[in-house]
Amino acid sequence: MRKQNPSPREKAVAVEYDAKNSPAPVVTAKGEGFVARRIVEIAQAADVPVVEDAALVSALLSLELGQEIPVELYEAVARVLSWIYKLEKGEQA
Repeated sequence: MRKQNPSPREKAVAVEYDAKNSPAPVVTAKGEGFVARRIVEIAQAADVPVVEDAALVSALLSLELGQEIPVELYEAVARVLSWIYKLEKGEQA
């Protein structure tokens, strides 16, 4: 039997950005299938915004836990963080 690759919605990566402790966002959780679904469930339960971006998730999945995102991904992650900050301020994203 051939193993099927998880769909893009069954992959997830969590990043955290704390400018005081790190110059770049850091990967704090990642996974596929059940683990990905749990990451999303936990984020939603904690009222953490969830953004779907299959290309960005694929790129971030290659990083290790605790690793800062590489410079090549700064722009993509900055767009996501900007959207989240606007949501938190009650602005239209």
